[in-house]
Amino acid sequence: MSADMAIKALETSLGKVVLIKLKGGKVIRGSLQGFDQHMNLSLEAAEEIVTDGKSTPMGTLIVRGDNIIMISPPPG
Repeated sequence: MSADMAIKALETSLGKVVLIKLKGGKVIRGSLQGFDQHMNLSLEAAEEIVTDGKSTPMGTLIVRGDNIIMISPPPG
């Protein structure tokens, strides 16, 4: 995927809930509020998804781009 396609996918996901997988195995879900050229993400109402299906509220987060393995945009 080219950088332009990745940026376009993030732009269409602004204000929507995205799922993010991080190095170390953490999975975070939250409303994407912004991003930059380094793929640093700003999330609101973020929560960590635990393996047993439960979630832990985390509030507003800035996720550093070099820790991100995968970003799953909302369906549709």
